[in-house]
Amino acid sequence: MMKPLRIIHAQAPIRVNDIGGWTDTWFAKKGNVLNLAVSPGVEVQVKVYENERREKKRVLVCAENYRESFRVDPENPCRGQHPLLQFTISSMPLPKEIKLEINLYSSIPAGISTGTSASVCVALLGALNLLTQRKYSWAEIASLAHRIETEKLRQQSGIQDQICAAKGGISFIHIYDYPKAHVQKVRVKTRTWNELNRRLYLVYLGKPHWSSALHEQVISLLEKGGPQFAQLEKMATLAQKAKSFLVAGDLESYGETMILNHECQRALFARLISKEADRIVDIAKSHKASGWKVNGAGGKGGSLTILACPDDKWRRQMIEKINSLGKGIRTIPVTLSPTGLVAWEAG
Repeated sequence: MMKPLRIIHAQAPIRVNDIGGWTDTWFAKKGNVLNLAVSPGVEVQVKVYENERREKKRVLVCAENYRESFRVDPENPCRGQHPLLQFTISSMPLPKEIKLEINLYSSIPAGISTGTSASVCVALLGALNLLTQRKYSWAEIASLAHRIETEKLRQQSGIQDQICAAKGGISFIHIYDYPKAHVQKVRVKTRTWNELNRRLYLVYLGKPHWSSALHEQVISLLEKGGPQFAQLEKMATLAQKAKSFLVAGDLESYGETMILNHECQRALFARLISKEADRIVDIAKSHKASGWKVNGAGGKGGSLTILACPDDKWRRQMIEKINSLGKGIRTIPVTLSPTGLVAWEAG
């Protein structure tokens, strides 16, 4: 087998507990989001070979989670198989004298409402950025990843997921004129960081999140400037409060903002909180959890973030109860990621 000329790796975290989500969008125009970057995220490996035969479809993509492989012409991406990957590859012009083998993997299930697609895009851009020596900053990569989803693929997308994947840590994002934003990395005390790692749980609701039609209904209502718009303003304020509580190390008040944001999403549109989510919340309540919130926009499937009770006994019993429900519902171990996108070349 031919030896690669170069091997490049990249990783990017995913996003959980987005307080203020929905306000980082074109229809909100301005808002605030506080979110957490967590690992495990997305891994990308790029092997570089000489393109001896001058092949046009010179990029082999292996989407490991889907057990699919396909070839891409980087000059002519299409909307067929995994268009996000194809248009991401085409956004970084590649020298015609090389061909690539790209492998992508995440241990997080697809469609879990944790911004995984944005993390895939950011990680892949990071690897190609190193390969092509374009020297894009994290902010430029986040912006490019957002434009790929909204302009190339014409999908609805806020800006928070790409920023979280590229920057990492705890981010406070002030959207002052969509998509323009100020991003602050929130610094917390070591004990607060450690407590978050001990008590935060990502709960998968057993099936992928596919609620685009539902979200289009919500967007249509918001476009008309109905009473639901007040919920966006409230969520933006909650993001500010949540930041202050984290900086102060007040996790109980932080948990309360999670719950308030969760209920704002319900008030925005009742079906954004599914029956499965309510079932998990009931378990969290009965085990004295400090906070809970559906991740992302909400809807059927997806996931929640829970801030468990500080008492270890209640925390462990809650996790045991959730993991006994079956139907694919389970907790997924995650830890806060202090860094965002990283890319390096193998020695």
